[in-house]
Amino acid sequence: MPRAPLSTDTAVALLRGYFHLSQQEVAAWLGISKAQAGHLESGRRGLSEAAAEALAPLLRQLPPSSPAPTVLRLASLAVPAPVMALASPEAAPLQARLDYCQQHAQRLRRQLRPLETQATVAARWTATLPALRAALPPDPGPAAKPDPATDWPAWLTWFRHRWLDQRCTALPPDLSARYHLLRLQAEALEAEAAALQALLAAGA
Repeated sequence: MPRAPLSTDTAVALLRGYFHLSQQEVAAWLGISKAQAGHLESGRRGLSEAAAEALAPLLRQLPPSSPAPTVLRLASLAVPAPVMALASPEAAPLQARLDYCQQHAQRLRRQLRPLETQATVAARWTATLPALRAALPPDPGPAAKPDPATDWPAWLTWFRHRWLDQRCTALPPDLSARYHLLRLQAEALEAEAAALQALLAAGA
């Protein structure tokens, strides 16, 4: 008998997708096992009162709808061309260069996507962390770790503050440099491809 399709719109699934959390990270935040988190995500089990309360501050940070990804573009600089007498250019070398620019720009854009995703998620955490911390009891500090065997609620509060400490709030400097280099190269090739297309269209 085929299995019923798993839900993709549960609270856990939405949070994992928006913040790019692993199932283990969600389970740790809730203080439950990874298997239990999997049941919550798939909709096989409903949220307990404690789990719903723990997820509420995170869920409040989700936007009503996810905006379409945006791509930054460099402003084109209008430089007047000198007055010159030129014959219509031969199409073959222009087309070859156009193909090269388009293929390599697409390759660079593919390399940019994971960096854009990381930076987007980091921005989400930057905006979200103050509200999440405010929703928790006060942070006792990293060194004041309670004993979970004797005071589970205090330990869970301590752990959740440490869990939030681990969220990435900015793309690291080395990856930021790679992002800008790839982006500038892609934009340069895309601008060249647009100019080549205009030349080919004018000569058609």
